[in-house]
Amino acid sequence: MSRTAPEIEPKSAETITFGGFVFLAKSRELRTVEGKAVDLRSQSAEVLSALAARPGEIVSKDALMQAVWPDTFVTDDSLTQCIADIRRALEDDKHMIVQTLPKRGYRLHADPLGAAGPNAVAGTERAKTRSSRRSLILAALVLFAVAISAYFSAKMWQSAPVPSSDMPRIAVLPFEDFSAGADKGYLSDAVAEGIITELARSKTYAVIARNSSFRYRDQPVDIRQIGDELGVDYVLEGSQQKIGDRLKVTAQLLDARDGSHVWANSYNREIGDFFVVQEEIIRTLADRVGSSIERPLPKSDIAQVSALSYYLMGKAEIKEDFSAEGNELLRQFSLKAIDADPNSQFGYIGMAWHYRNDAVFWHKQENNDEEALKRAAEYADKAILLAPNDADSHHIRAQIHSEAGEVELALARFNLAIALNPSDPNILVHSAGVLLNVGRTDDAIDRIEQAKGIDPFYPDWFNWQMGWALYEKNDCGAALTAMRKMSRIPSGARRMLAGIYACLGNQQEAKEALAVFLKDSPGDSISKQRRQWEKNYTVPGSLDRWIEHMRFAGLPE
Repeated sequence: MSRTAPEIEPKSAETITFGGFVFLAKSRELRTVEGKAVDLRSQSAEVLSALAARPGEIVSKDALMQAVWPDTFVTDDSLTQCIADIRRALEDDKHMIVQTLPKRGYRLHADPLGAAGPNAVAGTERAKTRSSRRSLILAALVLFAVAISAYFSAKMWQSAPVPSSDMPRIAVLPFEDFSAGADKGYLSDAVAEGIITELARSKTYAVIARNSSFRYRDQPVDIRQIGDELGVDYVLEGSQQKIGDRLKVTAQLLDARDGSHVWANSYNREIGDFFVVQEEIIRTLADRVGSSIERPLPKSDIAQVSALSYYLMGKAEIKEDFSAEGNELLRQFSLKAIDADPNSQFGYIGMAWHYRNDAVFWHKQENNDEEALKRAAEYADKAILLAPNDADSHHIRAQIHSEAGEVELALARFNLAIALNPSDPNILVHSAGVLLNVGRTDDAIDRIEQAKGIDPFYPDWFNWQMGWALYEKNDCGAALTAMRKMSRIPSGARRMLAGIYACLGNQQEAKEALAVFLKDSPGDSISKQRRQWEKNYTVPGSLDRWIEHMRFAGLPE
């Protein structure tokens, strides 16, 4: 997010005290009242400075981000991490010093007598000799005032609950997995993922994307904090345990405003009842927070559950390592899924993604990209035949249409996949690629931003796609900034990075980035690039520009 001017004007006070701490505004230093320095990251100190400039006032997220990152493209995640860092430094576990006001911003609850001028530094030294009794009394008074405020706020919530939006917003956390063996971790994610998809498909609920809700895995986070950070009304959490052929699932729905229980239940069934249990949880949740969902219950099917488990293992491998090796592991697990249940769509979806990835990035299938795309299409069509309402089936088919230059078919299929699973931001971002190929760059950027709204803690590869979009917009400086936001740039993204460096005229960096890509794709060449993309790029000059940048980076003819 690019910003140009801060909205926060600092007040004249050079120090401010709160909860036994002193913040020196001029030097951005945090100390205890006894003068001991407290470690705080530089950006976190900038955020604290912005809050300290308006003690006791609500400061919006946008105002804070304007003050700290005025000319840098960042997401809300950067601000959220800084707030968490500040709270850790202040030992503010209950959020009594730095308060979150849902959908409004943050407020620093400072000591009303704590703002001071230039002589406040000397006052810090005098604090060492002050009576500890006075400090304790003052702290107690502050805590008492906050407690009273919190009590009456809670009463107001209880007497007049106000929904945060017309549509209930729900976050489904990853279910804890107490299973042992190879299935651990994968089936529990499938429970949550299925619930997210079906609730979103009903169009009655706003459901946070799995990537954002799953980031709380194995973290002892208060439900109210999750509600604040994701802006949701309800949180669903639970656990599952597979013991032999039995499956035990527990689920509980919590009110994100106060952490109270709305509903809880446990299920002890045959492993083949996995999808039945999932559907029962969805129906009960829907009854509690919105409209009922009426449809036939799925049948018990242990083979389908096994296929799903293998498919999820393969997805995890390619997500962890987006490389030729990760793609091969996706293939192996997908074949196991097909062996487990030839009548289930999961293994065919995995195989379609495998062949598509190879055609686009690694070119290992008999050195024939067209054959790889053809096989990908066959697997995707089989998946759609088996599961016509599965968004993932249509998603990969849309992607294959795109690679084949079938733009209208790709856009139509993407729109169908989005309708079947509105909570999946990945489909939105992939659809942006088709828009880029036909020159609709601003529309593509809008879709990527829309995906970020669904997924507040979006994954690294969204930055990759944004880098591509900005490259097509010929804003290569911003494109490079977007790529650098990735925590780790995988080999598959290095070709894009090389093109961006070439656009900027940085030949050495372009050659180095392309060399990393070619280690995984040694057969790539200018002629292959032209053949691969000539059907996709419909805007005159776009493909020639890309080819010229690849040649500048040292791609063989």
